[in-house]
Order: sequence, then C-alpha cells, then structure tokens
Amino acid sequence: MRIFVTGGAGYIGSHVVKALGSLGHEILVYDNLSTGHSWAVLYGRLVQGDLANAPFLEATLAAFRPEAVIHFAASIQVEESVREPLNYYGNNVANTLNLLAAMDRCGVRNLVYSSTAAVYGIPETIPVSETAPLSPINPYGASKVMVEGILRDLAKARPFCYIALRYFNVAGADPECRIGQAYAEATHLITRALKTAKGEYESLSIYGTDYPTPDGTCIRDYIHVNDLADVHVRALEHLMAGNGSDVMNCGYGHGFSVKEVVAAAKRVTGIDFPVLETDRRAGDPPALIADSARLRNKTGWAPRHDDLEFIIRTAWEWEKGNRKENR
Repeated sequence: MRIFVTGGAGYIGSHVVKALGSLGHEILVYDNLSTGHSWAVLYGRLVQGDLANAPFLEATLAAFRPEAVIHFAASIQVEESVREPLNYYGNNVANTLNLLAAMDRCGVRNLVYSSTAAVYGIPETIPVSETAPLSPINPYGASKVMVEGILRDLAKARPFCYIALRYFNVAGADPECRIGQAYAEATHLITRALKTAKGEYESLSIYGTDYPTPDGTCIRDYIHVNDLADVHVRALEHLMAGNGSDVMNCGYGHGFSVKEVVAAAKRVTGIDFPVLETDRRAGDPPALIADSARLRNKTGWAPRHDDLEFIIRTAWEWEKGNRKENR
C-alpha cells in the first residue's frame, strides 16, 4: 500500500513509519523538519515540505498517488498553545484544511488522524470513553476538536473515511535505540525525569501534590510508542477494509501517578535525582485514563509493552545514546 505520512519525521510519526515500512508498505514522508529529524525516517522517502504551502503539498500528493494518508503534523505543547493560540489554530486547523483539500482534489479518500485526550478537558468519569463530552480547556485540545468536526462533516459530504486516534500519554522509544524523543525542549514527564537524571536539568518539578488521588499527584495512562505504532497499523487496516469512519482512544486503561513515575525512573536509572514539589498548573485534570475497549474490540489490538519500567527503560537507553555527536 502507498501511504502518505505528514509529520513522519517526528517522535510518534517516525515510529509508525518504522512499523509500516517493516511490513513492506511504500511510504512518502512529508515533513517541514521544524521538530522532526531526517535521520528518524528509517523507511520510505522524505520530502521536506510545509502543509502551509498548498500548491507544493498538492503536487507532491498527486505525484505519489497514495491510497491513504496518516496525518501527524501538528503543534502539540499545551502551555505554548495558551500563549500562542493563533499559531496553533493556524498549524493544526488551517494546515489540516490544506491537506484535506489536496486529498479531495487528488481523490484520496482514507485518513488516519492523530488526535488527543486533550479533547476531553477534565473528564467527569474515569476511565474516559469516546462518548464523553468534548470540553477542551486549552487551544491545543480545541484545535483537535475542530479538526474532528471537519472530518465528520467531510465524511458526510464525500466518499471519505477516517479514524481519529485520541492519544493519551505516549512514552518510551524504539527498543533497538534507533529512534526516540528528540525535542529541543522536553515537556513530557518521563523524558524530563530522565534528562534530570542525566544532569541536563537541575531538578524535576512536580506540579501539585494536593489532587484527589492516592498520593496527591496527577494520574496518567502511559502507552509505549511501539504499541501506539501498532495501533496505527491496525487502524489503517481496519479503515482500508471498509469499516467506515470512527474515533478510538489509545491507552492501556490504567494509570500511574507522577510520584509513581518518578520513583520508577529513579529505579531504572539508579540515580536519585532532585525533585521539587510546587504548585498546580492550571487545567491539569487529576486523572486521565483511557477506556480503549472500542479500539481493542474493533481492531484486535492488544498491548505488548504494558509495563512502566519497560517504557522508562527504553526511553533511558535512548537518552543515554542520544548525543549530539551521534547525529
């Protein structure tokens, strides 16, 4: 199958490209490399391009003639979205419109879309299912809700089908240490903890210890990036088999608190790095755990790496080998 992958040089995208490439699919990665890296594209061909460049995007899509598109390219930092909402709506919504218009004109009818648990805001019920109200509390989540609405409308108006995958907390790295998180500024808890263990940061901050959870810190559902890559493969197969449009949560269905993650990171690294407890951040839900029954039942997906220490260990091996001189 020919698959066009936007943002395929980024963290999650590159792991999905690896999974698809290992199965023999023909892949074209379209990425502006603003946060992605050319060395992370292990299969297929990379075209450096921006979704904002509509003519070049459409020409590239028309020349490749894909059977499906997987759309990762987006801005993803919650706090940045609050500071720079126009950038987030521009990149995540307007640029997705460019992609969908190009797909429409080129006759490409199948899309797997990267969405997020941020669409739920602070959910009333845990674990949260796909039928929960969409109440985003930041522009990042709001931008994803907007795109999901656009996809629903397009699917009603055209012979177009999509699956929107709502990610919970993605972590870990390729166990063979070929690719992993390589953001200029780490924001995810596990990566931040490991970089603190390496000495890149003086300390790790825990934001809020007075939540209504067993140890007072937020609880999150962590999914290994390789398991998430397998989700994409199965979702694409499900879509191409003619099963129609859908929305699916991506998580393990249980969570770990911030303090539990920090303790596990210290066990894996063997380093007792400094931790500072500070005030809550605005808008952090006490718990965010996926009900992934729909994904499991419809695609047959089952996790292979549902082990917090394994997740952290693969990320740690990647961090230890991720030196500038090696790239």
